[in-house]
Amino acid sequence: FARGLGGFASDKFNARMGMRGRILVQTVFLAAEGALVLIFANSDSLAGAIVIMVFFSVFVQAAEGSTYGIVPYVDPPSTGSIAGIVGAGGNTGAVAFGMGFRQLDYYDAFIVMGCCILGSSVLSAFIMIKGHSALFCGNDEEVPKEQALAVPEPDEEAADEVNAE
Repeated sequence: FARGLGGFASDKFNARMGMRGRILVQTVFLAAEGALVLIFANSDSLAGAIVIMVFFSVFVQAAEGSTYGIVPYVDPPSTGSIAGIVGAGGNTGAVAFGMGFRQLDYYDAFIVMGCCILGSSVLSAFIMIKGHSALFCGNDEEVPKEQALAVPEPDEEAADEVNAE
């Protein structure tokens, strides 16, 4: 449910603020995710750690959903390729942090993970996509209808010719 919630929030903020809203949602979800990892690393009780981990997981999934809300705007004709690259980036991060947990103390590994996530939330505030506003500057440009991707209209004459034979 949380990934869908992230996409939903991204769509709602896009309707209000344009791309600036999508980037804001992305930044907030990543910041909450990073903060919760740092809180988890410093938790003293099992019950508290479980509750923190549940909320951390919700923000992880929501950040993923908001990420895929941004993907189609990067290069509309190449959306599938970009989505694949984004997905591969998640796997790369999993491997990197997995190696971190093998080489470091658990506490230190969680601190490194939380700081990396917080760092990426700060960097996400500087996302700039051509034709769209960034978080701190720019405006969304109107895309002419003929340049936008759309489902083609059916050609009635061609359909009549094919069906007549």
